[in-house]
Amino acid sequence: MTAVPLPAGPVPVKRVSLGRRYLRRPLGVAALAVFAIVVAVAVLAPWLAPFDPDHLDFALSHATPGNGHPLGGDSAGRDILSRLLYGARTTLYGALITCLTCVVLGVPAGVAAGYFGGVTDRVASWLSDALQSVPVMIVLLVVAAGTGQNFAVLMVTLGVLLAPGHYRIARARALTVGREPYIDAARVSGVTTVRILRTHMLRAVYAPVIVQTALTAGIAIGLQAGLQFLGVGSASTPSWGQLMNDGFQTMLSYPLILLWPSIALGLTIAALAFIGSTLADLVSVRVELPTARRRARVRRELAAAPSALPEAVASGTHVHEVADSALRVENLRVGYATRDGVDEVVRGVSFDAAPGEVLGIVGESGSGKTQTIFSVLDLLPAGGTAVAGGIWVGGEEVGRRSPKERAALLGRAIGYVPQEPMTNLDPCYPIGHQLAEPLRRVHGLSKAQARQRARDVLVRVGIQDPDRVLKAYPHQISGGMAQRVLIAGAVAGRPSLLVADEPTTALDVTVQAEVLELLRELQREYGMALVIVTHDFGVVADICDRVVVMKDGRVVETGPVERIFRRPENPYTAELIGASLDDAPCRDELDEACSPAGVRGEEAAR
Repeated sequence: MTAVPLPAGPVPVKRVSLGRRYLRRPLGVAALAVFAIVVAVAVLAPWLAPFDPDHLDFALSHATPGNGHPLGGDSAGRDILSRLLYGARTTLYGALITCLTCVVLGVPAGVAAGYFGGVTDRVASWLSDALQSVPVMIVLLVVAAGTGQNFAVLMVTLGVLLAPGHYRIARARALTVGREPYIDAARVSGVTTVRILRTHMLRAVYAPVIVQTALTAGIAIGLQAGLQFLGVGSASTPSWGQLMNDGFQTMLSYPLILLWPSIALGLTIAALAFIGSTLADLVSVRVELPTARRRARVRRELAAAPSALPEAVASGTHVHEVADSALRVENLRVGYATRDGVDEVVRGVSFDAAPGEVLGIVGESGSGKTQTIFSVLDLLPAGGTAVAGGIWVGGEEVGRRSPKERAALLGRAIGYVPQEPMTNLDPCYPIGHQLAEPLRRVHGLSKAQARQRARDVLVRVGIQDPDRVLKAYPHQISGGMAQRVLIAGAVAGRPSLLVADEPTTALDVTVQAEVLELLRELQREYGMALVIVTHDFGVVADICDRVVVMKDGRVVETGPVERIFRRPENPYTAELIGASLDDAPCRDELDEACSPAGVRGEEAAR
């Protein structure tokens, strides 16, 4: 198996717009085409309609399709097709007024409430809740009676009543964006509040607002037709609701009069609903997901064997037999589809780790170490494709198993400690629930058994008050304690392989030492293989038995830690070691300094 060469220079990244992503969704395109036809029909109604929509011909009353009238005539002798075409204009005009009112009132209010908070938020939210509690149809009937059934006023009123939907979406998004560091940076740099609202806040809410507007348009069309069905509106203005009212009165004897406007109304509302749902999917998932064909192409290119390339030889070595390895990876390649081919981020990586061994995977950011581990865990980001000569866990080949079978290994044979502990705990649930739930679902323990084991592992990882922590939410504990909670969750299932991805990131030096000491103790106690992913050679020197050094997606050197530090064979390894803090104390020095004798020595020196 050989590698696909990386393109020279940085791989160009193509930003795919929301519109282009939308056009790749067949259902969304079909819905958009239907709605576009309705809009075109409404705009071109004066030229497409074969007759005047208000022309009366008593001979045409209840006429069946034919004789120059493709859809027949209504009960008053008017051409149904002409009234249907002109009715589209009324329907879309009303929906447009409603949506504009919702956007103009709801979006600025929601952005202001989310950004400023305080009294502004409380007052705006109170008004929004009050509007949502009002019965829409009753209010519209009252307004119709008081305004002489003025159509524009009715649609504006409907927009006011539906504006809380836009308000809540804009407010929720503004609450999130308003706490981002770049907003604080803009304030510190002197950017005015008006400019922040215009360039940052409004830009952040436009995508969900588009989705909500599409759904609101469908609701407005339905409510508008309901009002017209009840007789609200001018009899001289063609509308789908009036056609449905006419058809309802003669439904038993002339059902076709009801059929045509019902089809038009149903298709339009369904098209808007599908447009809104498609947009919602695209907004919630901002990464362009590759198609099955593109994934297959990436897999073929990764598995290709251009023998003339020097990168064809797999990097890294194995020191254990398959049967003696807790983890063994052979010739792993990971790639992502781009417009110019395949961006290969891991290129032929091989390594292994035995039970009771601590293996460090070290390299600078972008070296491919995390992508390598995610391939082992089958947790690659969307669009990533991995190809390997083999991945063995506990002596069994798992690389060719189905995703469901790979997922079954997590929590049993493999434990995982992610980086950024505070973002890997769900803020909606207490710690006890998050530790006990996997034990119940994966290991089949009862509720009491799961909670007891959760408590035991919390005690084992050094938490002094486990009962309080079990009841606490993630925001109520410190970062170091959150990291211990994640370690407890990883070892609660007693795996044979523990993978720790940057376990000391964002922790202060003292907590880092405690976490590393804890990992070393647990690894020895359970006899696990421990694989640590890090960019810090200090961590490698502190805890690891062997080290794999990665650069540009390949293994440049591997070997025992002592030999790597004393005689690094690759210049890159020497650079990483040289970049370490040479004056930082090692583990033995820290332990000696913390001992009673060391403390007395320091006091005597002072």
